[in-house]
Amino acid sequence: MNDELVATVRRFNRTVTQRVGALDDEYLSRGRPLGQARLLWEIGPGGAEVAALRARLGLDAGYLSRLLRSLEADGLVVVSAGTGGDARVREATLTAEGRAEWAVLDRESDDLAQSILGPLSAGQRGRLATAMAEVERLLMASMVELAPCPPGDPRARSCLRAYARELSQRFDDGFDTTVSNPVDDEDLIPPKGVFLLATLSGEPVGCGALKLHRDGPAEIKRLWVSGTVRGLGLGRRILGDLERRAAEAGRHSVRLDTNRNLVEAIALYRSSGYKEVPAYNDEAYAHHWFEKPL
Repeated sequence: MNDELVATVRRFNRTVTQRVGALDDEYLSRGRPLGQARLLWEIGPGGAEVAALRARLGLDAGYLSRLLRSLEADGLVVVSAGTGGDARVREATLTAEGRAEWAVLDRESDDLAQSILGPLSAGQRGRLATAMAEVERLLMASMVELAPCPPGDPRARSCLRAYARELSQRFDDGFDTTVSNPVDDEDLIPPKGVFLLATLSGEPVGCGALKLHRDGPAEIKRLWVSGTVRGLGLGRRILGDLERRAAEAGRHSVRLDTNRNLVEAIALYRSSGYKEVPAYNDEAYAHHWFEKPL
């Protein structure tokens, strides 16, 4: 990693934490540090499941419990069994005092944002807002986690259902999984293959699969990225990870098929070094077949 890039990120982090008051014992002069204030904000007037809060904020379970106990001790939050009655599902809700504090926090957060923008000219404000939006998207990209996942996992199934729904909308004649060539779960479990799941704050946002055929090139299947994170380079990242795994498994090339309506995917494959080849299968929905040496 480039040392200058690392130094730039560290300098940016120091500046931001100082300017937003993250170093203060009492964030926005509300008598509690930033961690507690942020958790109060995330719980919000509608409440939230504790597990969802942990995933969304990326907090250790023990640290989250300590933050919740502090907010409970202040009379701002109540933690109880979820509405379904399952004792294993805990839900945090704001008390009346907590909702009032949340409203103050909301108002003073606006004031802090205005204090940042206030000293700047109109042009500088626009530049700052544009730069912040770009930084936010790039930070989101860095927060996406990519790891192997059993294809039968509920999160994997969720991605595959979203993948099928999108193809049904985009293909000329819809998409029927019973017509498309099957991809069996056992073919996506090592050593036969792998299923990669991309998550952001614990939520599935993309996937990709690799079939390691005994003879011939490896094959990439089910590459999908949620519309909520498109433009962050996740598709290219998943593709590159699948290629790396194919090479590590001793395969010398990888191939895939795709539909003519998936123009973004076709552009990704071509820019990633894939060359169009004659049809190597009888996939009903394929119009293009690609291969890449590894």
